[in-house]
Amino acid sequence: MTVKVAVIYYSATGSVYALAQAVAEGATSAGAEVRLRRVAELAPDSAIDQDPRWRRHADAATSIAQASVEDLAWADAFAFGTPTRFGAPAAQLKQFIDQAGGLWREGVLADKPVTAFTSAFNRHGGSEATILSLSNVFYHWGALIVPPGFTDPVVYGAGGNPYGTSLVTGPTGSGPDGAVLEAARYQGRRLARITIRLLGDEHAAARESVAATSVSSGS
Repeated sequence: MTVKVAVIYYSATGSVYALAQAVAEGATSAGAEVRLRRVAELAPDSAIDQDPRWRRHADAATSIAQASVEDLAWADAFAFGTPTRFGAPAAQLKQFIDQAGGLWREGVLADKPVTAFTSAFNRHGGSEATILSLSNVFYHWGALIVPPGFTDPVVYGAGGNPYGTSLVTGPTGSGPDGAVLEAARYQGRRLARITIRLLGDEHAAARESVAATSVSSGS
């Protein structure tokens, strides 16, 4: 069966964007229909212009569709990506999430699988804390958190973060290497496969319920 996955991210200089692309590729390879969406930039041009990499990526990203809450309603599962900001998600992603209150009240976000990925300047720069901070949102939604865990060797190859794929950019701001991209693809595949399994079980249970009702009515 085909499931729908929304990969929603914020990226300043492009590192998280590269991870988001890989997560989307992994979900697609598992048979999912994927929407790759960026959240709106909140920083003023004066701040963006101070970093050539930020300006370059901001200009390049205009070709990518901007996320809306409709993408959350559409999706069967979510993957959220953000750089770490003092151990927490970037304000741009948080501002987008804060718009989902209506869907939350209606129960639209409940029971949907979700996963997260991030990047940081230093190896101990807050990657795990950022993903755990996002998990607080998912608990409130009643979503089903799907971490990569230590379920595949590629997780170890990318640095061994069981919470979600994380990139260490370092002073050069370098993008993810092959090992990290493969871990991100695996995370996307895992999310899609678990969603397929979950929805398949739900549909099977619904069919059994209908069959039981029909038998009961017939008797």
